Amino acid sequence: MTAGMSQPRKRGMPLGLRGRLLGAMAVTAAWSVGFAGAAAPAVAADVQSKQWYLGPMHVEEMWKVTTGEGIKVAVIDSGVNPSTPSLKGQVLKGFDATGADGDEYDDYDGHGTTMAELIAGTGKGGGLKGLAPGANIIPFRVTDTEFQNKHSVNANDTEDAIRAAADSDARIISMSMASDFPGRGEREAVKYAESKGKLFFAGVGNNAGEGNKEQFPASYPQVVGVAATDSTGKASTYSQHGGSVDIAAPGDGIPTWCDTKFQRYCDSEGGTSQATAITSAAAALIWSAHPDWTANQVLNVLFDTAGRGDWKKGTLSNYLGHGIIRPAVNILKGKGDPGDPDISPLTKERTSGSPASSASASSQPEKNEKNEKAGDTAMAGSTAAAEKDDNSRLGLILGGAAAVAVLGGGAFVLVRRRRAV
Repeated sequence: MTAGMSQPRKRGMPLGLRGRLLGAMAVTAAWSVGFAGAAAPAVAADVQSKQWYLGPMHVEEMWKVTTGEGIKVAVIDSGVNPSTPSLKGQVLKGFDATGADGDEYDDYDGHGTTMAELIAGTGKGGGLKGLAPGANIIPFRVTDTEFQNKHSVNANDTEDAIRAAADSDARIISMSMASDFPGRGEREAVKYAESKGKLFFAGVGNNAGEGNKEQFPASYPQVVGVAATDSTGKASTYSQHGGSVDIAAPGDGIPTWCDTKFQRYCDSEGGTSQATAITSAAAALIWSAHPDWTANQVLNVLFDTAGRGDWKKGTLSNYLGHGIIRPAVNILKGKGDPGDPDISPLTKERTSGSPASSASASSQPEKNEKNEKAGDTAMAGSTAAAEKDDNSRLGLILGGAAAVAVLGGGAFVLVRRRRAV
């Protein structure tokens, strides 16, 4: 299938072995990113200078209008440390779904804390600046492979975390972890979150050069799949492509916490994790500026104002979806059509509990076609060959074989090994 052809999503796949992908994401001027790996330590004073997307996104001007105040974002990840200088006062009570010792404030690898800072960090102490520093974070801790190998865990942690986030005060759910396989319980939890009026973002994954297999939850119809870009606006070579991509944001080269000691940041190649966090923060800014809007309206405006160059509105790219996020177009210029408050721009179905206005559930495709795909070489600034380049930034792959995890009740379950993306 060529890059420009419509590519259907795979839906209704059998329940398989569970797995996760820790995705790293961010946003930029042409916007698309991925989290591939950590390198040398980054001096704290230099961290903010490496957040290259803040200037092109006109954050200082936007913050004169809104900083995301009044919006809470659920971060489903490895936990969030509320004591970093950039997050002090920003993190609320959440939920630990791991079933292991500790709580949602015990970040076991630093990934979740990095995502939280990219959303709502104040930048104090030279730390990462969040795109929406007036927003609050509600952390929901779930497990990765290494954590599973060391602890007795809850096999249903992601679905439990998603349901808890849906029942919380958070308007936005940001999840930078993923799996090769869908699960019935997780799928139902995602539908439940939509029924509660939540806006759910997830990374599409960083394995474009290693099979490009669709990832979950990004591939569920009700979830906004986020791809990553570099500073030129090209799709990152590692950022996965296809029907799961709804929008893109900056991700390359954004520093992350090095480890659980939280004493220094490390340089990273980036990832769709960072892109997801930045997109979630962009949504928080728009929702804060329009507090009476629904999740559907916020998402409609994100799509409507996305950067597409000369590519025809209404077409979708396999690499960038609707385009690269540009929240300033709405916040500073007032542009963007919010559309029908009750119709999902993802599924085209009614989300308020009444019958779908455009078609019945039986006749309406579940976000399984991206019609009239734009020519992705032009749109993404990247060719299909480049996406498969063996030199693409894919690092920190944490295994691929199935492993046996002991659950809290003494039962056993096969768990697909999770990897960083």
